Amino acid sequence: MRMIIHMDMDTFFVSVERLSNPRLIGIPVIVGGTGDKGVVASCSYEARQYGIHAGMPIREARILCREGVFLPGNITLYSQYSQWVADIIAESAPAYEQASIDEFYIDASGMEKYLEAAAWAHHLRRKIFRRTGLPISMGMSVSKAVAKIATDQAKPNGEKYVFPNEVIPFLSPLPVSAIPGVGKKTNQLFQLIGIRTIGDLQQTSPDFLVRLMGKNGRTLWERAHGIDPTPVITHYDQQSMSIERTFEQSTNDICTLQAELTAMTEHLAFRLRQMDKLTACISVKIRYTDFNTYLMHKRIPYTVLDHVLIAEAKELLRQLYHEGMYVRLLGVGLGKLIKGYMQLSLFEDMPKWVQLYATLDKIRKKYGEQAIHRGNHNHTSPLVPGNFAHPSSKKPSGEE
Repeated sequence: MRMIIHMDMDTFFVSVERLSNPRLIGIPVIVGGTGDKGVVASCSYEARQYGIHAGMPIREARILCREGVFLPGNITLYSQYSQWVADIIAESAPAYEQASIDEFYIDASGMEKYLEAAAWAHHLRRKIFRRTGLPISMGMSVSKAVAKIATDQAKPNGEKYVFPNEVIPFLSPLPVSAIPGVGKKTNQLFQLIGIRTIGDLQQTSPDFLVRLMGKNGRTLWERAHGIDPTPVITHYDQQSMSIERTFEQSTNDICTLQAELTAMTEHLAFRLRQMDKLTACISVKIRYTDFNTYLMHKRIPYTVLDHVLIAEAKELLRQLYHEGMYVRLLGVGLGKLIKGYMQLSLFEDMPKWVQLYATLDKIRKKYGEQAIHRGNHNHTSPLVPGNFAHPSSKKPSGEE
């Protein structure tokens, strides 16, 4: 029997801001911008009482809540707290997945009894709160979908355990929109045909849903019954990506090395954005003509922006490269990947960059990646997938 735990840090960005400034406790706080052009990335429960929600234009939020405190957001600080929580979970959890900057899944199926797993999960949640001060809600059940729904029902800052024999009665009265994967359009379709609760969906023929919605119809029917075989992608198996270039003629020209490094980093960042992912670890690899190979990596705030990653990659190259030595191979890797590019794009200083990269990516998708790039690219050899050690398996540069 599967035992899946889901943890979600409540109003994460707001909670971090309140740890830095306790005067924000108990008042409406909106993170995302101090001007009128941004959108709401996160808001406190006090702000939600005014009708404010994530994704709402800041200008509209100001009208709804004039007494609210509006903050620009600090992705560097949020990243540090997210990684802190991940480290605490890693100390205890046999297998965990970081689904986003503020969301985790843990597979506790190896424990013999459900009550034993529940007690262990409770202890872990308390440990995270004691060490970080962050409020965190938790759900546990037989699948990722039910555990996530349980977490939503436990908010704010609570716990909900749904035992195997309780799954159907727990789900039945909830609105169908509570199922992960039921977005606005799907919910509208369900309302149109009279499916308003998960119980209504449970009573609907799966064949009818397949005819109406295709394969997704059966998937949602299964989730309505607590069935979700989606695995927890463990910390060690989470996707990373890297690429390398082997030079036809070894070079010691720093301009050539920087140009190749820039091209590779741009390529990886483009791939990340297509996957709606962020990275928190960047690596650079050098192999000299004597075949001695050196790898350096660094933990960074979550990002997917070319200019940020390129600057970090060049700094690692500066630290790694022995001046005058000829380089045979150069590589770049990105690790600690999580979902969340669209969430990052909500911060005040992000929209201009998001719009720029969206335009560039649109051109690349239509005409190919080589259609547009920074100047001074010097592609002298083919780009191939890298053979990096997992970036997160080594101690990040500069991290204590």
